[in-house]
Amino acid sequence: MSLKTTLIYPGIAGQGFESLKQGMEAGWISHGLARLSAAAKAEGFEVDLIDLRALSSWDHFRAILNDRDPDVVGVTMMSVDYNPAKQAIDIAKDVKPELITVIGGPHVTIALEDALQIPHVDYLVTREGEVAFPHLLGLIAADERPPNRVIRGEPPNLDAIPFADRKLFLEEWKKWGYDLASPEVPFVPELPPPFVTIIAGRGCLYNCAFCKPGEDYLFGKRTRRRSVDNVIAELHELVDRYDIASFMFHDDCLTEDRPWVTAFSERYIDEGFDMPFFCQSRADIIVKHEDMVARMVEAGLRGYFIGFESGNNRVLNFIRKGTTVEQNLEAARICRKHGIKIWANYMMGLPTETKEEVLNTVQMMKDIDPDYYSPAFFTPHPGTELFNYVVQEDLSRVSDYDSYRRNPTEPKIKGQDYEFLKWAMAESQRRKPINALRRWMRHQWQRAQRVTPQKVMRKLGLSNGR
Repeated sequence: MSLKTTLIYPGIAGQGFESLKQGMEAGWISHGLARLSAAAKAEGFEVDLIDLRALSSWDHFRAILNDRDPDVVGVTMMSVDYNPAKQAIDIAKDVKPELITVIGGPHVTIALEDALQIPHVDYLVTREGEVAFPHLLGLIAADERPPNRVIRGEPPNLDAIPFADRKLFLEEWKKWGYDLASPEVPFVPELPPPFVTIIAGRGCLYNCAFCKPGEDYLFGKRTRRRSVDNVIAELHELVDRYDIASFMFHDDCLTEDRPWVTAFSERYIDEGFDMPFFCQSRADIIVKHEDMVARMVEAGLRGYFIGFESGNNRVLNFIRKGTTVEQNLEAARICRKHGIKIWANYMMGLPTETKEEVLNTVQMMKDIDPDYYSPAFFTPHPGTELFNYVVQEDLSRVSDYDSYRRNPTEPKIKGQDYEFLKWAMAESQRRKPINALRRWMRHQWQRAQRVTPQKVMRKLGLSNGR
């Protein structure tokens, strides 16, 4: 049979319908769906997308689905997406009862028993789906539907699967009149449009209690990374197709793999690329490998996302971060030295955290003086050790899946004074005038340092810039 598959991106828990292109949360593609689509299309299947962020209502979704008339719908879901994903599946089965529904994504893997309770779901794909999902479509097309609802995915060879199918998202967005001047929404001035996000690998070597072991359930306990050649090839394709001017690595911690980062930086320069990029790192890595940091800057690094998390060593030990306050401060100093913008991730309201320890974080953030603040109230996510701790201690105040958002706007656990936390979070972002002056002076100096003869020669095409 000829099989039509519609993938559904349900990411409206944060900003709702008609939110597309409104910031990071609503302005980037789902790499999971884009990879699934690429893998399925490589096997000859017809795939399209419904992105709920682009639609106006559930009635609009119903009308679009009725018009598309697919044979299979595939829905990805994180924990925060549970409600819109469930609603989408309910409507899909109501529109076409014989439709085959498939769900996958992080929540299905880390909370399988919970996901099994969702009505009208025919198949659940756990772990990674690039191999399992096209295989399932093949069985359905041959009218040989598997008897088991739960299908365990297997890790693909990351160099063997096709690049993310960005066209899946861009063509869908274009239908609804969204500006495609940039494939994805740039979020800082240092990363100009056209901008994209890319992922070089899967997994994380570290053991933070607010993240693990859920990520190990998804990707295994080791990190797998695409080859440097494979990532460079994708960058060439993105330049040729979209003329990208900047990008961001979406990996959990790209810099954990020093040999890979070193090889990439050398190839990036040799290929003549000069696009600025951001990536995720850790304070301890930055402190221990300043030479690697410097080479990344030469290649094009303009900013690090750094999980500072807390300004108190007891709290850092409690969450098993594996870093110290002293390393946090030294990492910030190294970033300033090399002109690297700091995107500071940190949280307040952790279990056992005292007001005095929260104030330590406030002071640390004033000392770091980051370029961008990304604060959160600690949120216990399913599949993590801190989630289990919160459940065991009867601390959770999360009453709905929508509250799994990493936002600093609502109470998450018992035993914390959230009025105080709101004050502390605001105070942590309040700069003294002298800090703003120093920031401006640093910015002017950094701009002056970036115009080098090598870069001028590269722009003129007279050398490779080395």
